[in-house]
Amino acid sequence: MHKPKRCLFFDFHTMPACPDVGEKFNPDEFTDRIKRCGVDFIVFPAKCNLGMCYYDTKIGNKHPSLKYDMFGKLVEFCKKKEIAISAYINVGISHEDAIHHREWCRITPEGYIYKPDRLDSFFRLMCYNTPYKDYILEIVKEVVSKYPVDGLFLDCFAPNSPCVCPDCIGEMKEKGIKWDDFEKQKEFVLFSAVRMAERISQTARNLNPELLLYFNGIPYFLQQDIGNYLELECLPTGGWGYDYLPVYAKYLRNLGKPVLNMTGRFHRSWGDFGGIRTEASVEYDVFLGIANTLRVTIGDHMHPRGEINKPVFDLAENIYKKVQKYEIYYENAKPLVDTALIVPEEWMGFSDEDGLSIAKGATRMLSELKMQFDILTDIPEDNGKYKLLIFPDNFLFDDEEEEKLKKYIKNGGKVLLSGYSGINKEKNKFVIEDFGLEFKGELEYDPSFVIVEEKISKDIPDMPMNFYEGGIKIIVSDKAEVLARIVAPYYNRHWDGEHGFVYLPPDKITEYPAAIKNRDLIYVSHFVFKSYFHSSPIYLKNFVRNLIEILLPDPIVKTTLPSFAKVLTTYQEKRTILHILTYIPERRGEVNIIEEPVEVTDIDMKLKLDNKEIKKVYDVSQGKEYSFKIENNYVLIKVPYIKGYSIIVFEYKKEKNEKIFYTSNNKVAIK
Repeated sequence: MHKPKRCLFFDFHTMPACPDVGEKFNPDEFTDRIKRCGVDFIVFPAKCNLGMCYYDTKIGNKHPSLKYDMFGKLVEFCKKKEIAISAYINVGISHEDAIHHREWCRITPEGYIYKPDRLDSFFRLMCYNTPYKDYILEIVKEVVSKYPVDGLFLDCFAPNSPCVCPDCIGEMKEKGIKWDDFEKQKEFVLFSAVRMAERISQTARNLNPELLLYFNGIPYFLQQDIGNYLELECLPTGGWGYDYLPVYAKYLRNLGKPVLNMTGRFHRSWGDFGGIRTEASVEYDVFLGIANTLRVTIGDHMHPRGEINKPVFDLAENIYKKVQKYEIYYENAKPLVDTALIVPEEWMGFSDEDGLSIAKGATRMLSELKMQFDILTDIPEDNGKYKLLIFPDNFLFDDEEEEKLKKYIKNGGKVLLSGYSGINKEKNKFVIEDFGLEFKGELEYDPSFVIVEEKISKDIPDMPMNFYEGGIKIIVSDKAEVLARIVAPYYNRHWDGEHGFVYLPPDKITEYPAAIKNRDLIYVSHFVFKSYFHSSPIYLKNFVRNLIEILLPDPIVKTTLPSFAKVLTTYQEKRTILHILTYIPERRGEVNIIEEPVEVTDIDMKLKLDNKEIKKVYDVSQGKEYSFKIENNYVLIKVPYIKGYSIIVFEYKKEKNEKIFYTSNNKVAIK
């Protein structure tokens, strides 16, 4: 099975009105241009979301103006030039089929086949419980049997869009689901989408067990058995934003499959023919994904005539040349982490926006603090890899999770909990009762303010601080050390019939703690990560940082880099690699963009050694070796400047009989 590294993804959704589809397409020149970019894998439509096929089909709707087998020619030349190719098939959207087979369409709970916004690609969707399912399976069979493709990219499953067509209602009745039970209806539409994906997977694998299979729209954790690689679609200026990639990258890399980070050249979103982003903007996405151990794909939308868009290919080539230059430092690299952010699995399933906001806030804050962490949906049972577990704001525990947490703490692990995290699913008690915490419900103060004890006062203003999103009311036993306390306002935000109470000064310190420490556990009463996502008060970040430093005083990285700079650590045999990115997504009007990289100077970097013997330190990007010194189990270097993306490599002693010593200027010598 092919393992893609540098890829191109081509949308090719062409309206039936296009009179000249494929007329200027030259597959020889096209694949030459792909090869020049250093690309080893492409995705290209066999069937698009308009329901148009670009090959000689006996089943589907070949585009009326396409005079030859365009997809077949592309596959032929890709094979000649050793470029792997995956066939794109849109499953959830197929507008031409919807026009001719209205009985195959989903009917919304409001009774629509056509949703009101007719210019949205998703305005009508296909139902997988109608005969459409058999039609799609025949399309899959035809493509896989007819062409030596390396994979299938199955798109737009839309598992969150319910259907009340007669076929769905009939099956829901068999399962005892009422048509107006909207929660059960959501479960059924997800079940239907996953079942469709399973049918496609089985059909394709029966014909070719080695196919790369990915099902876009199916929650990642439900693809473990039906697909064999993953794609993280994120166009930051096209609606996803710059907080999406960091969350899902740190989650997906732990699912045991190859992952492609899919960005795009579009200034806005898919189908933006006339929009192209700056090179710095796209390379930021590319290198951030790679620093998270993902490989990369850049998306484009091909012109209906099939002409080569030279500026887009130039953009991809320039970036992929840089990627190839550093390839040796990406191959088989693994994340080097000491912390895990533990979130409920449903937050990673595309439908829990509130949970995803918490995950985004936590990821942004921890990244700004230069912490090295994974995102997990299960609790590790020991602290061998993860020295610290953070449960952000709303991780409710069942009995099994409680036992895992107790075992983790017993084995020496450290824990930070906030908000509802640490409370049972019934929301009536803390799961670890011997830590001296008693749950008393949500705080009634709006707003509630916080003051801190001197122990955690570094960079915190000496005043009551608003934490904005509210929190939990607790009382503690004498076992617990109180690190911060809640201050009540004079009155809550409200309207009393005469006045709007909107000027809300702090009044008195209450009996309720805002943060406590008991042995190796710290609990914060407020929804601090949700608050950071929505409001981003810097004192809140400093507050959490001070708590983390109590639990994890020796993190993997310490640095004077500014907060916006990203630092991610990976490792290969006998070396640790620091990936440093200095770009700022800047808000301009209604869009965040990156125009150019930012130069940062005079940087102190410290990397935890864990008692390894250092051999040398060098900057691959700048082609220079750094002098260093060792201090308290850290290797220290001074970096004169970084602009954009930099790779700093720390190599360790390789052979047992090597003797490493340090010269007067701290450079390495080997005997």
